[in-house]
Amino acid sequence: QVQLVESGGGLVQPGGSLRLACAASGRIFSYWPMGWYRQAPGKQRELVATILGFGDTNYADSVKGRFTISRDNAKKSVYLQMDSLQPEDTAVYYCTAGNNYVYWGQGTQVTVSS
Repeated sequence: QVQLVESGGGLVQPGGSLRLACAASGRIFSYWPMGWYRQAPGKQRELVATILGFGDTNYADSVKGRFTISRDNAKKSVYLQMDSLQPEDTAVYYCTAGNNYVYWGQGTQVTVSS
């Protein structure tokens, strides 16, 4: 059974930074895609960023140039460095992994507010 646990969320002022981490347990394949989605109150869950096993990345237009996704296959982990955070980035951030993103974490709250 695969489990994903996110950490690193919290409250930050506009313009600040946070680094999210997602640790996976169980049978994880290094070629699996991994990624981050987010869901703001009253909105649908949306893609933030994904990273393939060999490192190709994809970002939502709204976060390009501000967020950076990375992974450490030896640690079965994926990270999201978030810089220049804005109030519209406030959401619950979810880690996902596996073909067709079948596995999901419980989410970590990110709040951007002064």
